[in-house]
Amino acid sequence: MSKHFAYFRVSTNSQTIEAQRQAIGSNFDAEFIDSGISGSVMAKDRKGLSELMLVARAGDLVSCYAIDRLGRDSIDVQLTVKQLLEKGVELDIHGIGRIHGDIGKMIVALLAQVAEMERSKIRERTAAGRAVAKASFEATGKTHKGKIRLGRPEAANQVQVKAWRELNSASISQTARQFKISEATVKNYCRA
Repeated sequence: MSKHFAYFRVSTNSQTIEAQRQAIGSNFDAEFIDSGISGSVMAKDRKGLSELMLVARAGDLVSCYAIDRLGRDSIDVQLTVKQLLEKGVELDIHGIGRIHGDIGKMIVALLAQVAEMERSKIRERTAAGRAVAKASFEATGKTHKGKIRLGRPEAANQVQVKAWRELNSASISQTARQFKISEATVKNYCRA
C-alpha cells in the first residue's frame, strides 16, 4: 500500500514549519523534518531527509513546500529528486504539482537552477547591505539605518545580566530564563 509523506525544512531554530504545513496540508502517513538546518547543508547530511530517503518506496508520494527545501544547490536537488524518482516515488511540490518521469527531472533541473541563482542574489544583496552599513558606521558612528552597532542587536544588557546573576547567586539556566536569552549568551556575558 502506497504512503503519503511530507518533508519540511527551516533554516533556523527560530522558524517553524507551520507555514509550509498550512500550504501543503497535514494528513500524511509520516512527516520528516529538518529544523534549524541551513540550505547549505547537503541533502545526504540532513537527518530528516535521510530518514525519508530510507523509508520512501515505489508508489509513495512525497509532498514538499518548495524545490529549494530538497537540497543545497541545483546538483544536490537534482540528485535527491533523481534518487526518489528512480525508486518509483512521486514528488508533489507546492505550486508546481506532481513530478515524475523524465519531464519531471527536466522541470526540477530548471527550477533548481533558478533557486540557486536566487540564493546567489540574496548573498550579493546581503554583502552589499553590510558594506553600506559598515561605511556609514565608520563615517558617522551609526549604520545607514541609524543603529549604534554593526551586527545583531544585543540580546540583553551584558552588565545587567552579569550583575543580576552575581547578586542572586543564580545558575546559568536561571539567568537565561530571567532575561529570556540563551544559556550560551549568559555564559558569554559572564565570561567577559
